[in-house]
Amino acid sequence: MRIAIYPGSFDPLTNGHVDIALRAKTLFDKIIILVADNGAKKGNYLFSTQERVDMAKKVFSKYEGFEVESFSGMVVKYAHDRDIKAIIRGLRAVTDYEMEYQLHEINHYLQPEVEMVYLMANKEEAFISSSAVKEIYSLHGDISPMVPEEVLDAMKKKLG
Repeated sequence: MRIAIYPGSFDPLTNGHVDIALRAKTLFDKIIILVADNGAKKGNYLFSTQERVDMAKKVFSKYEGFEVESFSGMVVKYAHDRDIKAIIRGLRAVTDYEMEYQLHEINHYLQPEVEMVYLMANKEEAFISSSAVKEIYSLHGDISPMVPEEVLDAMKKKLG
């Protein structure tokens, strides 16, 4: 079985994230959505780790071949320890590429058998980021085209 990990903070999960995951699923038998529980960023998260896991589970429960877990630590170590050979990453712009290139080199140094698989964001979602969604929502803008319905509901409950 071909398994890949799709890691991220997903705070919140956007339609861009979902698009990347669904497209990755055409390449792999199973995708593990790996929600980051990054202690260094805890103060910056809008949603708790459990809330982000719950949102992702609701969104991906509609599709076959997805699991959702949280993880604290190095994703490449998680992959190595479970004999998973691929980590999915989405690219939106050149600035993403620069950061991802450095991450790729570090991961390759640590675990050369784990491949990074990059999927370009669709142009319809390339401008969407979790931070932009949070800012637009906080300014009373309409984020409904940018996030799954389950996330919009969670945003309304969290922020009113």
